[in-house]
Amino acid sequence: MDKIKKIFRIDVISLFPKTFDSLGSLGVIGKAFSLGIAKLYTHNPRDFTEDPHRKVDDEPYGGGPGMLLKPEPVFNAFESIPQHGNRRTLMMTPQGKRISQADLKRFSEEYDQLIIICGHYEGFDERIRTIADEEISLGDFVLTGGEIPAMAIINGAVRLLPGTLGCAESLEDESHSDLLLEYPQYTRPSEFRGSSVPDVLKSGNHDAISDWRKEQMLLRTAKRRPDLYHLWLHKNNVNKQNIVNQLPRSLQEQILKEYSYLGDPWWD
Repeated sequence: MDKIKKIFRIDVISLFPKTFDSLGSLGVIGKAFSLGIAKLYTHNPRDFTEDPHRKVDDEPYGGGPGMLLKPEPVFNAFESIPQHGNRRTLMMTPQGKRISQADLKRFSEEYDQLIIICGHYEGFDERIRTIADEEISLGDFVLTGGEIPAMAIINGAVRLLPGTLGCAESLEDESHSDLLLEYPQYTRPSEFRGSSVPDVLKSGNHDAISDWRKEQMLLRTAKRRPDLYHLWLHKNNVNKQNIVNQLPRSLQEQILKEYSYLGDPWWD
């Protein structure tokens, strides 16, 4: 049985704290909050302003479009948050590192507290960046604010906490847990509109099923995400030529054509 560690505390600094209310009723994530596995606190910079108008943004020096978040309210909100064990402060920004499953696993296992800073308007005063331990992005696109990325981080980290999922083993083979995508899965009926469940999955032969699933993970990753497949080969230091020879030639050619910039032509 998994040992449940101390409560995982999440503090979000956001101009729109009500955005996060829905997390409390969101399936297993809501269950984790209701069971006390994790606790969520929100902090609105408007409550930490130093002027009677509760101003949180201002024009950028040097001119330019839009308004920037002022440093004083964000710093004041940050400094009001009590420390809860080992903590990490994340800034949501399109300039940040693209989040990965490995990052979510690291947040859930190595830290007791996450502080997440959500931007808005045209961006942050540059001095706010000094608060953050890491700058995080969901990808190469821009949203109106950091709330949606923050909710994705919370969901992804909390679901990995011991006690959140009823079957912890389900985390082991899911997509991105070891760089590989998850194998195809089927449920009843065995026949549906001309498509059948693979015979091996109905065979009752657990060794054969395990081998099929491993093969499908390799094939699916090589076809859909050859960049991840390349990284998996390097990480595991496998016999690359033998693995690659198991792939259809078209996939080998696709990897060569689209991902040659990664270097180390392991398909040779």
